[in-house]
Amino acid sequence: MSTEPKFNRRQFLSAAGIAGLGLGMAACSPGTPPPPAPKVVDSGMGGTPSAVDSQSGPTPEEMDVAHKKVVDEYLANLAANNKIFWPPKMPFKMDGDTKVFEITCQDIEWETRPGEKLKAQAYNGIVPGPEIRVTEGDKLRFIVKNMMTESTTIHWHGVHVPNAMDGVGYVNQPTVIRKGETYTYEFVAKNTGSHMYHSHHNAAEQVTKGLLGAFIIEPKDKSKEPKFDSDYTMILNDTNIGLTINGRSFPGTGAIVAKLGEKVRVRFMNEGMLIHPMHLHGFWMQVITKDGATLPAPYMADVLNVAPGERYDVIIDCNAAGPWAFHCHILTHAESARGMFGMVTALVVQ
Repeated sequence: MSTEPKFNRRQFLSAAGIAGLGLGMAACSPGTPPPPAPKVVDSGMGGTPSAVDSQSGPTPEEMDVAHKKVVDEYLANLAANNKIFWPPKMPFKMDGDTKVFEITCQDIEWETRPGEKLKAQAYNGIVPGPEIRVTEGDKLRFIVKNMMTESTTIHWHGVHVPNAMDGVGYVNQPTVIRKGETYTYEFVAKNTGSHMYHSHHNAAEQVTKGLLGAFIIEPKDKSKEPKFDSDYTMILNDTNIGLTINGRSFPGTGAIVAKLGEKVRVRFMNEGMLIHPMHLHGFWMQVITKDGATLPAPYMADVLNVAPGERYDVIIDCNAAGPWAFHCHILTHAESARGMFGMVTALVVQ
């Protein structure tokens, strides 16, 4: 599992043996960019610029300053951001041999990066919702209370459940969960792997506002798992609360922090409406599963195209020290004249 990093700015930079990170990152997610900024016309897709007035853009000198400023902000807040960037596990209580989880759907304001709060919807008050992590064969019960102004349901994306538990209102669920109501889902965890849970009512609005989370079923026989030292989940999202990883936009994102020689498992989950090709600098990613299913022939990539609804698990052999950029390679999701923004994080090998 992921662990809290213990390092300061100097340690972070010295890991690479450089005086600055050089990721070229800047804050330019949805909302008003920090001045002085180019004139950006919002395309309506979570801050993706559709046009830029170059005459009002930064000079080369201003561009350099802006790049450095946002990297400095990222470094200064990285340890604090890592405490909230990686979703916590959802707690449960035992009722006999059944694990009982409580999920509350709420309208909230969510801070995607320092100083920027957006209207969002959340499970148990956070975006993404807490990670559900169970073991193959577990008996599960989810008590869902809707405190939002509009109705909702929960669909267990990729999880093989009885038809009546699939969470699609008026299809296999007789009604939706209206404001103030409680609904119970109950099933056995069957198919192992990386899955998701999210709204399936007004989903384009509710999911991209934050009603989403990871649902991981671990195998009962741990020998079936690949060898790895730490385990991280990156939930990709876009549109209503912007271009985010785990509900945060750069420079408000955290980072994977690993030791030299460590094997890191990363689970990518795309809950947005856009494709996101995730690119890691400096390393191969060994792709081992797709949509929770073990691949018969794992393969190597340093860019992995993750379409909406898809999940991929990869293993990274951290064999080179330093801070390495990790970002969506649709550049309007990650970089502008003001530097990097949005779907950018880092892998720091100490």
